[in-house]
Amino acid sequence: MTILIVQGPHAGHRPLGEEIAGGLRQLARKAGHALAISRCEGLRELVGSIRAARQRHAEFMLIDPGTLAEEARAHPEEGLQEALAELDSPYIDVHDDTDTALHVAPPQHGAPIATIVINGDLATSYRIALGIALRRLAA
Repeated sequence: MTILIVQGPHAGHRPLGEEIAGGLRQLARKAGHALAISRCEGLRELVGSIRAARQRHAEFMLIDPGTLAEEARAHPEEGLQEALAELDSPYIDVHDDTDTALHVAPPQHGAPIATIVINGDLATSYRIALGIALRRLAA
């Protein structure tokens, strides 16, 4: 079983360093899951990675659009909302700043099961989101 992190860029810093990613991979592995990371530099790449989740056999996703959230709101024609609505797997919206939240209008198909925002602490947001994903997959 694979948990996929789809991650956009973050202004001024690297969103998920190898040390943190390694720790997340280890937590997932202990629970019997693989963790894959798709780093995206642009909105089209982010949308493409979300749409490709099925081919990657992702059973759960952590989606962190970073600075692309604002671009997605400004350019709905790029298809992020549609890609989220087409997902077969559940996902958690992960952020380090409330300004980057996706703002999907519930209760629609494609809404996240949770939105995790720990202002200024992306690593903790990821750890909490992964904990939720692992519990959901174990149920």
